[in-house]
Amino acid sequence: RCDDAAGRRYGVMTRRCQAGSGRVMEAELRYRTYSRRWAVLLAGSVLSCSNAMCWLTFAPIADQTAQYFHISMDQVNWLSMIYLIVGVPFGFGTTWILDMLGLKTSLILSSWLNLAGCAVQLLSVAFFIPHESWKFPLLMVGQTLGALAQPLVLFSPTKLAATWFPEQQRATANMISSMANPLGILFANILSPLLVKKPSSMPLLLGVYAVPAAIACFLTMVAIRQKVPPTPPSAGAANSTSEPFFTGIKMLLKNKAYLMLMICFGGGIGVFTSFSALLQQIVCVRGYSNVRPHFTPSSFSSLLGQKYCKL
Repeated sequence: RCDDAAGRRYGVMTRRCQAGSGRVMEAELRYRTYSRRWAVLLAGSVLSCSNAMCWLTFAPIADQTAQYFHISMDQVNWLSMIYLIVGVPFGFGTTWILDMLGLKTSLILSSWLNLAGCAVQLLSVAFFIPHESWKFPLLMVGQTLGALAQPLVLFSPTKLAATWFPEQQRATANMISSMANPLGILFANILSPLLVKKPSSMPLLLGVYAVPAAIACFLTMVAIRQKVPPTPPSAGAANSTSEPFFTGIKMLLKNKAYLMLMICFGGGIGVFTSFSALLQQIVCVRGYSNVRPHFTPSSFSSLLGQKYCKL
């Protein structure tokens, strides 16, 4: 049986262990940071950025998407809404995956789901698809796979920072990995209108968006080789514990401060995501082009505001 001693100094913790004979032994547990933590952070950030790009691939070019796939604007909106619909129930499963299976399983699974979604989307515009009516269902399957990856990506920044980084670097690591998602939203709003000037450019768009997904999958497979570092980076990481899943849910539902934060923050994120998905349809009816509304200072400011709310 071992108990942590009260006295600690930076990088070293004394652990007092009692042997079967009653003898007391002390052992020093040293903390260590690994340089590959930055590679893990890069992999998670690229994955988050890619997934956000896949989410809003079609929102800035809704009219061109409707023409290419011969669908209605409501069907185009479903390509974005599927992320929100899938994210709610699958988010509970993601919490269990992070706690029980760890960061490695979560990020690798999400990277493959994200890449598979891009691959199916590319398949939907392939020349050998025999019927036009098959294209949109394939496209929706690809978006659904990306939607399954999204909670695994969005819930990982805090876990990544706590598992791989020392306490004085956790805020920085969390900030970098969290900022990657709105950065992907920004890239989607810029690249989609630039690449798709006419409906026939849709295969080019999907091919370009598959590149970050492939890079993210490669980085994740190479950089994340262990569930946790061999030696914890801090005392917090060494002694990290969490409540059982259902017990934790009950505790949160009884926490009034958390419920207020959830309503306020969740409502803000809901408004932001709705605005992001419908921006093109809102402003283009007023005479703007597909490109112009996504470069306005107000649009960029909304991204920054969303990020500051997250932090």
